[in-house]
Amino acid sequence: MKHYKVVLISMSGVRVYNTSLLELGLTLPGFVERSKVIASLPSLGLLTLAAHTPPHWEVAYRELDNFTEDDLQEIENEQPNIVAFSALTAGINETYTIAARFRACGITVAIGGLHVSALPDEAIRFADAVIQGEGEAIWPTLLSDYEKGILNPMYSSITNLDFNFHLHEAKVPRYDLLDISKYNRLTIQTTRGCPLHCSFCASSRTISRYKKKPIRLIEKELNKIFEIWHRPFIELADDNTFIDKDWSKQLLDLFANYKMKWFTETDISVAYDDSLLEKLAESNCAQILVGFETTSKKGLKDLDNANWKFKQFDRYYSAIEKIQSYGISVNGCFILGFDTDTIDTFKETEDFIKNSHLSEVQITMLTPFPNTMLYHQLKRENRLLKENYWDQCTLFDATFHPKNFTVEEFEHNFQRLMTNIYANETVKRCNRHFKQLLKSKINRTL
Repeated sequence: MKHYKVVLISMSGVRVYNTSLLELGLTLPGFVERSKVIASLPSLGLLTLAAHTPPHWEVAYRELDNFTEDDLQEIENEQPNIVAFSALTAGINETYTIAARFRACGITVAIGGLHVSALPDEAIRFADAVIQGEGEAIWPTLLSDYEKGILNPMYSSITNLDFNFHLHEAKVPRYDLLDISKYNRLTIQTTRGCPLHCSFCASSRTISRYKKKPIRLIEKELNKIFEIWHRPFIELADDNTFIDKDWSKQLLDLFANYKMKWFTETDISVAYDDSLLEKLAESNCAQILVGFETTSKKGLKDLDNANWKFKQFDRYYSAIEKIQSYGISVNGCFILGFDTDTIDTFKETEDFIKNSHLSEVQITMLTPFPNTMLYHQLKRENRLLKENYWDQCTLFDATFHPKNFTVEEFEHNFQRLMTNIYANETVKRCNRHFKQLLKSKINRTL
């Protein structure tokens, strides 16, 4: 059988364009630490495609977040049959440029990921094949079509139900392709999608409805990671892990069997289930990220399709206290720029963060990612700053005209908020409070 080669390229790097904010970030301990964590994550999607690649295809994995001419030339010299990109919106224009270069050399280019799934008609102008939606079932077909010389320009699991993927068919990602010394954590995915359907969200629900992976397959992935890393830190590539509480408890029972720290994203409903919190603590969960979104109750109105987050607002303080009392750090995520926000919202957000004693915080600018409900709203209202602002989809750059203040006021007040909450003394105060909680928890168990 003839042999082929594919190079899988991750373009997940993000460059903030707001220079004053970028320079400020270099001096803020809390922000710098979180940025390093985010930057050290391999592309789980590409490693998963590698696992679904037939054995007569040689697979190589590359990351081009910060690349040189030599890096591109090295890939060309490998003479791959196919180069497959996965890119965030912020890196998609750069991806298109590199794709054009490889195509000019006679290399077939495929592009997938959240951005091209949202805008396949745009992406198809820059690639020989576009993967829209879930790639696992598509990928072997695409490679087979290439071998036969009948490659299609579009492969979609959204429009073609034959490509719908069931997580019970999932294969262990090719972690062996990684240089493990480059990473401070590895990712696994236990659920896909989220049923809350928030208007601004561009997460994996763009490519899939909500699904849960069988526990036995998650166990296989953990075992594979432990073969290459004795004491790993695991970050779950989930949008909302603990929706199904019964399934979640089975997952936590599994995690408790491994000597590892781990992190995931979820909602505050975990605070309403004491047995779940106990299992979270027993499984060495280091932190959960919770999207509180805003400190204004009216800002949560109609944010998701069932007004679920709006109904939880009055329990925010007590939920944070409850979760952290179990020794589980809460990373509170807040977004600035909603139409209900005013200049006063920035100070209200700062006060909430300090009064809630969150152990860690993430603040971002509201960003209309392509094809989200927010995007279509702002486009209808002619509020987008420009047509192609993809490079600015960093979560830290202004991309539209806010309703109640100017773009300049948005940037200035966001920068001041970041200065205040990521300042050294603020970070230390949060750490001290959380350490006190841990000490109290230990004393209760003695």
